[in-house]
Amino acid sequence: MASGLRSPPTPRSSAPSPRPSAPSPRPTFDADLLRAYMKKLLQTTLQTASWPEARERDKVKAWMKEIGERVKERMIEIQPRGFKYIVLTQINENLGQGGRADLVCHWEDSDAVAQEVFANDSIICICVAFAVRTI
Repeated sequence: MASGLRSPPTPRSSAPSPRPSAPSPRPTFDADLLRAYMKKLLQTTLQTASWPEARERDKVKAWMKEIGERVKERMIEIQPRGFKYIVLTQINENLGQGGRADLVCHWEDSDAVAQEVFANDSIICICVAFAVRTI
């Protein structure tokens, strides 16, 4: 049974590194820059959006596809090489329900994740973008 308490962060390794502690030549991804873009994109794309009637539900698919593609394109602009990109976009009808999500990852220091949530009276959109280093 979960008590709501969290364990302290565990260090990656207590063994000394075989390499000197020189700065890594690996590329890094600027998640803060992407997060700012995602916030503005969701606001401008969905500001006046409302949950469509059943016969117009393809609008939701189109919004999700547009948001996902534009976030991916921006990720490629920020760091064109050395990463694989994953973008998850979910749009639900806002019926006043609560929600909670979390994620846990085990990866390199140069990998990154950016998450943004948008809500209005009619819809809730969650967009999560992962940049996973490949080199």
